[in-house]
Amino acid sequence: MAASNLIGIDFLAPSHLVARQLIGVTVLVNGVGGRIVETEAYDGEDPASHSYSGPTDRNFAMFGPPAHAYVYRSYGIHWCLNFVCREEGHGAGVLIRALEPVVGLATMQERRGTLDEWLLCSGPGKLCQALGVTRALNACSLAAPPFELRAAPGGIEVVSGPRIGISKAVDVPWRFGLKGSRYVSKPFR
Repeated sequence: MAASNLIGIDFLAPSHLVARQLIGVTVLVNGVGGRIVETEAYDGEDPASHSYSGPTDRNFAMFGPPAHAYVYRSYGIHWCLNFVCREEGHGAGVLIRALEPVVGLATMQERRGTLDEWLLCSGPGKLCQALGVTRALNACSLAAPPFELRAAPGGIEVVSGPRIGISKAVDVPWRFGLKGSRYVSKPFR
């Protein structure tokens, strides 16, 4: 199976389609992780995207091959994990906003310093801390260790709405979530 088509997801597709398809997929990093319950899509023509102004030292992974990680630091504090999609040269990705913690719960609780399952992965910075994601994983293939992706079960209901935590293109409805999940970072309207 080509690296751009993992577990039935075509990472060459537009980012908003990939973001929707990732809901329910399980992502593990070194055997720790959970089910993706919230994502946001970003495209090279989107002023809210890191790739909007072209390649830089920070965002070069977004312009590389699809089905790779783009890891960046937000506000100089938190790591954020994105999955690169679409063709090389375009610069698009999907921010993994929240997970339902499933595998390695004790490890996540230790890393996050809390027993509250909602607080483990209910935001991009939280989930990176819980999974041990750092810049060292930037540009790594999602098809090889330390990553493992497992297909979503059938019957997933996805909701969508505007992205959050951005100041440009705030009305674009490219935030996706697992309907009824208590693990999303913020409820959907």
